[in-house]
Order: sequence, then structure tokens, then C-alpha cells
Amino acid sequence: MPGDGDPADKRHAPATLRNRNAIAAVLADWLPEAGTVLEVASGSGEHVVHFAAAFPHMGWQPSDPDPAGLTSITAYRAEAGLANIAPPLALDASAPEWPIDRAGAVLCINMVHISPWDATLGLFAGAARLLAPAAPLILYGPYVEPDVPTAESNLAFDASLRSRNLAWGLRDTDAVKGAAADAGLAFAERRAMPANNLMLLFRRT
Repeated sequence: MPGDGDPADKRHAPATLRNRNAIAAVLADWLPEAGTVLEVASGSGEHVVHFAAAFPHMGWQPSDPDPAGLTSITAYRAEAGLANIAPPLALDASAPEWPIDRAGAVLCINMVHISPWDATLGLFAGAARLLAPAAPLILYGPYVEPDVPTAESNLAFDASLRSRNLAWGLRDTDAVKGAAADAGLAFAERRAMPANNLMLLFRRT
């Protein structure tokens, strides 16, 4: 595993401190009573240590495709010292095979808009493989919704993302729901979140 838990390896995502409590409040309603939560694209690792402390009855499996992300997650995990966080997995959501074969829930925060569409398709396919019927896939991030005005800040963010990478950008919720359904995941619930974000709940059919 990259890194040895050195605090110098830790990355910091400022948005994490702003959104983690709001996300946790929704997770309290949507997570199962027990099992392992696979977090896809854990990034810095700040979310997973917060959620592991908030939901000690759940096991937490962080993952990321970026070696620097894995190093940061390892450092936060070591600092937290929580027994319910597993060592992070090197996992690319778009890959046809993942290094895990089962999960009680899948959580993905702020990946869908900062990755090619193939990563979202891979996320749905992977979640469908791992989850039991009715188990949840939970997404968080900014989206474009048909018939709902998009906030100016989200339009500017979308333009910024596309200027950096044409394969990135805010996704239409109808397209997301359609791709999920094609993979065997039924849309179940939408929650409006602070700063013009959404949480979307899907369940394995």
C-alpha cells in the first residue's frame, strides 16, 4: 500500500468540511443497518474517516484510482485509528473488473462530473455486480435537471470543467437515471443538498 500514514501525505479537499455533515444526515436514512460501504473515488480520504466515525456499525472500504489519493487515504486512516476502515483499494470505476466482489452499499461523491461518462457507466455496472437486490448506490454532486433551472454557479462550474477536459461536465439526471436502469439499478429518491448539489439514491433490482 502506498505511503505509511505520514501526515505529510494527506491531501485536503476544502469542500469536504462543508458538505460532510449534510451528506451524513442523508446517509443515516439511506444506509443499511449493517454491512460494508464501498466508497468509489474516495479522493483525499477525508469523507470516509468522517463517515466511519459517524456510522461505527458499518464497515467502510475506501478506494481510488490515483496513487496519490491512496497515499492520502492511508494517512487519514492511520490518523483516525478506526477499526471499521479497511485499507484503500486501487479501483478504477470504468474497469470491467473491480478488486472487490461484494458490498452492502456503494457511495460515490463528486466523481460523476469530474470523470469521463465511461466512469459513470462503469460505476453502475460495478455496483450492479456487487450489490444484493434492494441494496443502495448513493451519489452526491451537482447535476443538471430537466425542467429545473440550473444555478448560475453550477453553469460556471460546468464551463470550467469542460474547459479543462471535454469529457467532464455536469450530467443530466435523466441520462444518469437511464444509464442506471440499463445496468439494473432503479432510481429511488432525490434529495436537494446545500450549494446546489443533489444526492441520488438507486437500488439494485
